Amino acid sequence: MCTQHWTPEEFRRRGHAMVDLVADYWARVQQTGAGAAWPVSGGRGPGETAALLPERAPEHAEPWEAVVADIERVILPGLTHWQSPAFFGYFPANISPPAVLGELLSAGLGVQGMLWATSPACTEVETRVLDWMAHAIGLPERFLSSGPGGGVIQGTASEAVLVALVAARHRARLRGMSGAPVVYASSQAHSSIVKAAVIAGVADDVRARGGLVGGGVRLIPVDADLRMDPAALARAIDDDRAGGRLPLLACATVGTTGTMAIDDVEAAGRVCAERSVWLHVDAAMAGSACICPEHRVLLTGPGGTGLERVDSLCFNPHKGLLTNFDCSLLWTADRASLTGALSITPEYLRNAATEAGAVWDYRDWQIPLGRRFRALKLWFVLRAYGLEGLRAHVREHDRLGGVLEGLVRADARFEVPVRRRLGLVCFRLRAGRSATEGLLQRVNARGRVFLSHTVLPSGEAGGGGGAWGENPYVIRMAIGGTFTREEHVREAWAEIASQAEA
Repeated sequence: MCTQHWTPEEFRRRGHAMVDLVADYWARVQQTGAGAAWPVSGGRGPGETAALLPERAPEHAEPWEAVVADIERVILPGLTHWQSPAFFGYFPANISPPAVLGELLSAGLGVQGMLWATSPACTEVETRVLDWMAHAIGLPERFLSSGPGGGVIQGTASEAVLVALVAARHRARLRGMSGAPVVYASSQAHSSIVKAAVIAGVADDVRARGGLVGGGVRLIPVDADLRMDPAALARAIDDDRAGGRLPLLACATVGTTGTMAIDDVEAAGRVCAERSVWLHVDAAMAGSACICPEHRVLLTGPGGTGLERVDSLCFNPHKGLLTNFDCSLLWTADRASLTGALSITPEYLRNAATEAGAVWDYRDWQIPLGRRFRALKLWFVLRAYGLEGLRAHVREHDRLGGVLEGLVRADARFEVPVRRRLGLVCFRLRAGRSATEGLLQRVNARGRVFLSHTVLPSGEAGGGGGAWGENPYVIRMAIGGTFTREEHVREAWAEIASQAEA
């Protein structure tokens, strides 16, 4: 037996110290500008952190105090500080104290929730919390556990679309449909759509040939608002079916990564329902906003029926609802197709509750067998903040997006070429692409603010009669951090504006 395990009292003492370390980090990371403890995007180059570590693991136990000291020496200076209020580079990876404590409790309990029988509370709390969230964003009754569907926590939206894809393929096979499968998404959709198709064997690689990516993913053009063109989707499906292919799944994106564009879920639903194609909605970012009634139109469309023809939908509380990574919620209106595709039961997993059909086993709803008690942190967040508190969080970042947009538009050197959605603002210098690229490089190199970029589609849509002109390169500033306040947005804009002088 190992004699080096900590006693409960040792764990208590060292655990309290670690909580203090995290709380101190949160206080330090909120220091921005010239007084910041670290550059937002990290201050080290490739290999510098690895050089601080020995090439082989220690043979003998080291003092715990030495391990803790290396957090300050090795780890913190080598991070990109996602929780800094000056981090605007990507969609946020929110944390909050209740969520972190939920993660701690999950790790401490050490639950493996692959089956209902292996921890009933793990399964039943998750099912109930997913029903809570379905009500909160206005999903129809068929997505609830009491109907033909239900919800599950995945690690990421990338895993969610892969699960939806294999469920769609299973349903198509049961219906006797055949042919080379094809998946559809807009040209602005997340790269996870193509990756899921490759993993599932729908596409053989990621290269484009003859309008298909890897032979199995068709990217649909977008309109001037960067939304997938429903008429083009319909034509693509009809052409593929006429050519002997099997249109399998279409993905509508609610909040694209590049510009937060919102596909018309209502129109895509009509196209897919008429053609027996599974419709998956990737609302990874913008779905969080739908806890606010005024934002549910993002999913439902102006006619209010956008969700009636959807087969699966996901969004990530770890992006916008103060729940630390990883926590992606997936619902399906057809759980039989999902579990039918993924359920494999070896003898060692058989048990009375499962055999009786009285319970759900979430191992049948995901790629891996094992699973953590991820619902704890979301349960803690929902109870600690309430829906009212979470709505206030979403609305404040939407407001701050408006503040930033106003600052950009007030500066004649800049323009906002695409529509702002929620807390994401895309802008560029009127002076051209090289000037915009140079500005981003200078701002990020100084380390007081962290931003990213995207490139608008060429020859497809946009201003100027179908093209974005000679400057499709735009800077993205995504507002949504737990600690980000209006003064941080204004400080960031002051930094951007000052560097534009160069």
